[in-house]
Amino acid sequence: MSAYCLATYRCFDEKADFHKKATGIAVGLTVGSWTELPEAQKAQMEKHLGKVVAVEVHEPAPGQPPSERYADIQIAYPDVNFSRDIPALLVTVFGKLSMDGKIKLIDLNFSPGFMAGFAGPKFGMQGVRDLLGVHDRPLLMSIFKSVVGYELPALREQFYLQAAGGVDLIKDDEILFENPLTPLEKRIEVCLEAAEQATKETGQKLLYAVNLTGPTFQLAEQAKKAIRAGANALLFNVLAYGFDVLQALSADPEINIPIMAHPAMAGATYPSPHYGISASVLLGKLMRLAGADLVLFPSPYGSVVMPREENLAIKQVLLTNDLHRDYAYGAASDTDLKLAASFPVPSAGIHPGLVPLILRDFGGDVVVNAGGGIHGHPLGTIAGGQAFRQAIDATLQGITLRDYANNHPELKAAIDTWGIKE
Repeated sequence: MSAYCLATYRCFDEKADFHKKATGIAVGLTVGSWTELPEAQKAQMEKHLGKVVAVEVHEPAPGQPPSERYADIQIAYPDVNFSRDIPALLVTVFGKLSMDGKIKLIDLNFSPGFMAGFAGPKFGMQGVRDLLGVHDRPLLMSIFKSVVGYELPALREQFYLQAAGGVDLIKDDEILFENPLTPLEKRIEVCLEAAEQATKETGQKLLYAVNLTGPTFQLAEQAKKAIRAGANALLFNVLAYGFDVLQALSADPEINIPIMAHPAMAGATYPSPHYGISASVLLGKLMRLAGADLVLFPSPYGSVVMPREENLAIKQVLLTNDLHRDYAYGAASDTDLKLAASFPVPSAGIHPGLVPLILRDFGGDVVVNAGGGIHGHPLGTIAGGQAFRQAIDATLQGITLRDYANNHPELKAAIDTWGIKE
């Protein structure tokens, strides 16, 4: 039996015959035409023909405009039609179709045969925890801020202050590119010196995700240059370069450090209810499949807000053990295709008063990621990191932040500044 990848679309139209629309998609994106073909040619082309799996029509609720009429359409695409890579699959299922009116790709399921071409995250959530030696709590990450135009001494000082506050990971700002003031190898050298100094004081290991940038065909060598300089993690703007580039970097045996995926450019693709690709596919399934060990995405709480249900959908596909179990259309497979889980990193506008919400929604398997919530602490950057660690400790112990703050001045100052979001 043939194997298929399944695409689910949400298609809006006031008057369309959605079943006819579904057939048009299934045929148009595979063999191009069907009814005009001679019977002998139909037999030959059958294995290439897309299949309509489901059409679920939703009429507008009372009071809603007719423009809110939509259908969720599921189409199965034969694996034989495309090569085993993410660009080929995306062009097949949504390339031309993405320009065909109000239609959004809301889910994408991969056949076992397609998934077999992907190793997934090299380290994953468990591997990152193993590198840091932290298995009993959420991780804490901080972000470089105000980096453009700064020289190495200022960068080193900012790194040290973050590390001394008790964070587990520090990442470059995604807009920090190769430049004469803070070149990659020198930046790694001074930051790792600062990390060593902080580790002697805190006893904590630390990962520094250095931003991997440059022309696409030089990225692998740039990553290896960073590793030779001592880098122990990479930050990568996946959507600017492409999922296939992430997969190539992750699959390279010489790039043996975790890769953190940044969501830059994602806002051009997922937020509209009528167009683009859903966040759970764009920042969840595809990132994990392509090999991201950690995935950043906008949180439901802070300054760049993503709806909570979309956040939880990303979390589910990053952490679930069996991405291929719901691909029941086509050939069954008993092959063990489990990919390592990717660490979810909800981001943007995070302060200590949000920690209980983050842990409520994500549990312990999350990276709490902060920029201004650390650097903007009224008692300084070190106190900013400490306040987050205190908020995490309090939440894990079932103590309210206000009660815990009575004996922890760093947390109290943070609450006085940003409050607590219930």
